[in-house]
Amino acid sequence: MRQPEIYERPKYAKPPRRRPWLIALPLAVVVLIGVCWSAFWFYAASQVGPAIDGWRAREAKAGRIHTCDSQTIAGYPFRIEVDCKAPGIEFQPASALRLSDSGRPLVVTAKDIAVVAQVYDPTLLIAEIASPMTVTEKGQPPTFSVNWSLAQVSVRGTPTEPERISIAVDRPEFANFNRGAMELVATASHVELHGRIASGSVNNNPQIELVTRLVGAVAPSLHPMMAQPTDSEITATLTGLKNFAPKPWSERFREIAAANGKIEIKQARLSQGDVLAVGAGTLSLNANGKLDGQLTLTVVGLDKLITRLGADQAMSQYLAQKGGGMNMDKIGGALDRILPGLGGAVRNNSGAIAAAGISMLGQPADIEGKKGVSLPLKFTDGAVYLGPIPVGQTPALF
Repeated sequence: MRQPEIYERPKYAKPPRRRPWLIALPLAVVVLIGVCWSAFWFYAASQVGPAIDGWRAREAKAGRIHTCDSQTIAGYPFRIEVDCKAPGIEFQPASALRLSDSGRPLVVTAKDIAVVAQVYDPTLLIAEIASPMTVTEKGQPPTFSVNWSLAQVSVRGTPTEPERISIAVDRPEFANFNRGAMELVATASHVELHGRIASGSVNNNPQIELVTRLVGAVAPSLHPMMAQPTDSEITATLTGLKNFAPKPWSERFREIAAANGKIEIKQARLSQGDVLAVGAGTLSLNANGKLDGQLTLTVVGLDKLITRLGADQAMSQYLAQKGGGMNMDKIGGALDRILPGLGGAVRNNSGAIAAAGISMLGQPADIEGKKGVSLPLKFTDGAVYLGPIPVGQTPALF
């Protein structure tokens, strides 16, 4: 049997050299990166305090004094988190915002506010605010209170050049201090407000785009129509602002009027039970500080909307003056040609009678697959008309 050959390494061959640094190098790189990142985070965190102090100083010059009972900075390694316990804002007369004519500063306080920014994207701030929030005059008992389950705010930009802001609140409850107790005045399932500078800048003719959303809003003390849950969404653009420098709102509105500023409502939608309304148009401020302009509305359930607005009596009076002897059968026949079924309803309730006259001035239209009526909502020197019928009055803004 043949014996296996045994390989013998030549005597001149050297054993392979070990390179322990190849093993240690990746670990050293990771440690170095960690040390550099930690140094960067702690340096960034050390700049937060002075930045907040500088922002507070600028705000104080504008008449807005910000306070915290205690403030902490955390979030290592990837975030900067600032937590402020019992935050407060005191609006002094220089801020042009007062609760009443007493001259006392307006004070707004909350339970807690936590602001977070990613180290790699410091221009985006996200804040969460804990309720309750109270509003009062300095040195006086609270006059207004807001509670919610969740409130978040996001701001894009820098403290001196903000670009946009978004506010979202879940289940807000608004209460007014009345007769020694807080009286609930409005609630909602969800509220959103979004604003951004579409063109210009904070200090140079900003054009503002606004979006508001309400879900399940109820506020019967503000208007009887709001006794039922209401959903709404409005997208609008505001032009005519010079800047966001602190000034009374009356002066700001006067500037908008002088610059021929506009409120362009690109889309508005309101739904309440079996009532649905959508619209768009443009409003402006006249020399008297009152609204002028027109929106084109398309409404489903016009008779119910008229009743909820409280305009049925005004419409009935209009029909009595303009009817010219037409009886309800003739009016009903005309209405059925515009919107089938409306003619038969006018005999049964005043809201349908009110809708009758207005529908005859409108045009049939469809909304989301439903039959409706399209008609103008006019603003003339502050007076509001649905078709030819006055339905309200808006106050002068300056």
